[in-house]
Amino acid sequence: MKYLLKNGTVVSGEKTEKLDVLIEGEKIIDVGVNLPEEDARILDMTGKLLFPGFIDAHTHFDLEVAGTVTADDFESGTKAAILGGTTLVIDYASQDKGGGTLKQGLDKWHKKADQRCSCDYAFHMSIVEWNEETEREIPEMIHEGITSFKLYMTYPAMMVNDCDLYKIIKTLREYDCFAGVHCENSGVIDALIAEAKKAGRIGPENHPLVRPDDMEAEAVHRLLVIARQAEAPVMIVHLTNEKAYREVLQAREAGQTVYAETCPQYLLLDDSVYAKPDFEGAKFVCAPPIRKKKDQECLWNALSEDRIQTVATDQCSFTMAQKELGKDDFTKIPGGLPGVETRGTLLYTYGVREGRITLEQMCRLLSENAAKLYGVYPQKGAILPGSDADITVLDPQKESVISAKTHAYRTDYNPFEGFSIHGGIDQVFLRGNLVVDQGKLVMEKQGKYIFRGKKQM
Repeated sequence: MKYLLKNGTVVSGEKTEKLDVLIEGEKIIDVGVNLPEEDARILDMTGKLLFPGFIDAHTHFDLEVAGTVTADDFESGTKAAILGGTTLVIDYASQDKGGGTLKQGLDKWHKKADQRCSCDYAFHMSIVEWNEETEREIPEMIHEGITSFKLYMTYPAMMVNDCDLYKIIKTLREYDCFAGVHCENSGVIDALIAEAKKAGRIGPENHPLVRPDDMEAEAVHRLLVIARQAEAPVMIVHLTNEKAYREVLQAREAGQTVYAETCPQYLLLDDSVYAKPDFEGAKFVCAPPIRKKKDQECLWNALSEDRIQTVATDQCSFTMAQKELGKDDFTKIPGGLPGVETRGTLLYTYGVREGRITLEQMCRLLSENAAKLYGVYPQKGAILPGSDADITVLDPQKESVISAKTHAYRTDYNPFEGFSIHGGIDQVFLRGNLVVDQGKLVMEKQGKYIFRGKKQM
């Protein structure tokens, strides 16, 4: 199919200008003023904003957590993603502790995702054990299009010790790859949990108390000291608070390469949500926890100063029935929130429209920076001749209210329930296919696996 998108406002990481976009097959073939109509189907984009398809580089679909499995698998999760303007998700495949190989983990995730996705998809690889066999598999993973990895400093089933963390990030550096790291001090968290339970404190309001900002900041500091010794770049995933952010700034000032990601829940919610009555606080249990209003402002300022590179979601959804697994013990509440469907419109409404960030920064945070960091630019993350025709059309005049009654997730609640949205995803092109039209999904399961190259930032 050939499309000519006329009279729209094209947003890039550098500028915003009124341009026409010509699509043929899967690619953008021209971008310019008053492009000839030729034999294309013409779509009038007057008043609309055209972004490169959004990239969510932190999702968890079909993941086993706390004795259950996420409510959204790759089928439902990518439907929600594409409706929210996200044309590429990067999920986390994982090695299994106890002798599992990276290849086994990758095969397992391909079986979960292949032929089921309504947007394009790729994988990071979580390393949970380090040995000679795992080290030998790194080139194979790169050959399979995986050039970024994940490490955990908490969770017994996932975490690596400081010794192995050093070895892993140093090895990844030798291959020009890097790891995103979940930073929390597991030992102190365990001690705080034990204290809470001994005192009979078992409700969700205790969740942020046993995973305090100090213990995230300490882990970030420790990681960055180790990374300095290894001379390795690292990504701090889901950064939540001012203390941890200061550690990032200090390391950068010392010359280290440190990337950072945050999420909408840390920008727009605060820790008062955990005190909601009747177990409602369980809806918001995630790790690291949602922090305080002062941390929100710190993160928004960091975005406005281009000091945080990406806004992802850490999508990891559960129903209330699943959350109630922790009714009598808050540590058994499955941790995670849905978010892929609302990330773009939330950032536009509460970021761009409120003057906290510019349209160009929104493009960098949701599209361009992730494409460069994760090795798919300019195939993805750009509206340029030769790029994949992944285009998200946002109508800045469309208004709505977020509601679990209308979202595409398989959850029965939405963490942003009742939030007013000014700006809606009108159309989405995925490699030249018009898959979302007038806010409705009109073409499903068009996603394909994307092989990624090395980082370009």
